Amino acid sequence: MELDPVIHAPTRLQIVSLLAAAEEAEFAFVRDTLGVSDSVLSKQGSALENAGYVHVRKGYVGKRPKTWFKLTDRGRAAFTAYVANLQRIVSPSGLNVVQEERGQPAGRPL
Repeated sequence: MELDPVIHAPTRLQIVSLLAAAEEAEFAFVRDTLGVSDSVLSKQGSALENAGYVHVRKGYVGKRPKTWFKLTDRGRAAFTAYVANLQRIVSPSGLNVVQEERGQPAGRPL
């Protein structure tokens, strides 16, 4: 059981986690939510795009250039596998990283 090294970097994990909850997210929203600089988000977003985990779309809103991120099917599958592997790693402690169907909150022993 191995954690995906592409996702495992903290900023990339935050990006993928945020995108997993959205259809698409604009660059400034992701940057501000994560509290990172433009250059950090650009670099980490490119790493995720090169892995095929994120689709980067560029366009304009009026005359302003904009960039949007979207988690690809491959990225969503990799994130799901990452969370499942992380759960297997922490489960001996009795803690959860995933909410159980019984409504047990994450982080609480079963």
